[in-house]
Amino acid sequence: MASPFVAKFAQAEVIPLRRERSVISAKPIECGDSRYRSRHPRRAARTEPAASLGKRLFDIVAAGGALLVFAPVLIAIAVAIKLTSPGPVLFVQSRYGYRNRFFRIYKFRTMRVDACDSRGVKQTVQGDSRVTWIGRLLRKTSIDEIPQLINVLKGDMSLVGPRPHVPGMLAADVPYEDLVPYYFHRHSARPGITGLAQVNGCRGSTVEAGRAISRIDYDLVYIEQWSLGMDIMIILRTIRREFLSGSGF
Repeated sequence: MASPFVAKFAQAEVIPLRRERSVISAKPIECGDSRYRSRHPRRAARTEPAASLGKRLFDIVAAGGALLVFAPVLIAIAVAIKLTSPGPVLFVQSRYGYRNRFFRIYKFRTMRVDACDSRGVKQTVQGDSRVTWIGRLLRKTSIDEIPQLINVLKGDMSLVGPRPHVPGMLAADVPYEDLVPYYFHRHSARPGITGLAQVNGCRGSTVEAGRAISRIDYDLVYIEQWSLGMDIMIILRTIRREFLSGSGF
């Protein structure tokens, strides 16, 4: 029997997404900007990113190359996690994937095993006491996300796309799909390690309704306008914003 989440997706009205200009600009647009607020359910009108052979080849080559380059660092991080906190090196969790299929996402474990929330219902907040000292460093630089390169090679994810959510994720204290009726349209693309929403400041808590809605709107703008050039620009901005500036928590 199909889940209620999948049923809602199947029944959603399909309305073409209008085109927006300058979704990637020198000055990122603030999360919550009304220009990206949707008033109607909508879906991308063009070919799905997942159908692009060029995008898939780029993902495989870039993810494979990155894993080879970062291999010594990843081994060092795994050893550090194992020596400083009992439990597994990787945190594995079920997330929504392409066309609502579930997959198991990989991340470096950054919390104490006894405090981990496998369902992802309780979001991480600034100064969260569940996070280990080395986990705090990994999250600040977003290095904990690097194992998702394995998900990219497996075909579960892309380097760039809507960030994958846990089933039943809350936004403004209600299920995300209740706050945003067109929520499941974002799953017409493979989820990404990073995305247009993230480089425009829409990451972190979804407590505020406006920011939560804007995150989905950015996802749909990306699906409508994606290109390899846009993917490269988002990756470069992610490196500068996340890995170098350390904006995570």
